This record gives sequence, C-alpha cells and structure tokens, in this order.
Amino acid sequence: MIDVIVADNGSELVVRLADGEDLVAALRELEVRSAVIVAGIGMVRSLRLGYWNGHAYVESQINEPAELLSLQGNIATSPSGKVVHAHVAVAAENGVVRGGHLVGATVANTAEIALLLVPGIRLARHPEPSGLTALVPSAEDGART
Repeated sequence: MIDVIVADNGSELVVRLADGEDLVAALRELEVRSAVIVAGIGMVRSLRLGYWNGHAYVESQINEPAELLSLQGNIATSPSGKVVHAHVAVAAENGVVRGGHLVGATVANTAEIALLLVPGIRLARHPEPSGLTALVPSAEDGART
C-alpha cells in the first residue's frame, strides 16, 4: 500500500487512503477478517461500476475524478480469499450522481472510510446458482447465535 492511515479501537476502524491507492485492494488488505463498511467519502477516478442484470454484472466506467458520496458494504471471507462487496454513489463535476456495485476504483486525493468490526461474527461468501456469492453470517465459537 502507498499511504494508509488506520485507527482501530477493537470495534470500529477508520481508514484514510491516499491518492493513487487501489480502493478495493486496500480494503481487502486490511487486517480484518470480517467488517461492515458503514461509510466512505472522498474522491475516486478510474471507477468501474457494476449493475447485476440477473445473469452477470454489466460494467460501466467513469474515468475522470468524481466525488465519493457514499460507500457501504462488507468485507467477508470466501474459499478464494477475502471479498469486498460494496456499493458506491459518486458525483461528477457537473453534479450528476451515478452509483452501483463497486468493481474497482483508484483513490483521487483521499478516501475516508469507516468500518464496523464484528467480533464474534464471521461474514463469509458462498457461490449461489445465480452466479452471485451469498453473504452467510455465522456466530464464531463461543458467540451467541
């Protein structure tokens, strides 16, 4: 990672990503097993959005810098590694807002992200017949169900 600032109190994590960071890769590389992405603001460029049409993600791209208005989702485990599933809303210079499934993005200037850690809960993703990966939360050993 280029320049990541992280503050962690055991139940919440606040992250600041710098210009040039790969947003999805930086979230995947955080030292958390499961987390809920509760908020994200800042700016991104080279944004790839996905829209699930019922069979596959249809991608669109926004190359110019756009204000990151909202970022929500989760970080979970899967058989192939950590998965970041997030949705974003961004605004272009002219104020037009677009959003969708976050496929990829590069941080432009900064991104400020808040995560809720979920001690005692494991977030996992498992493939479904639809082609999507379902979120499967479960209590970890000793946690209440």
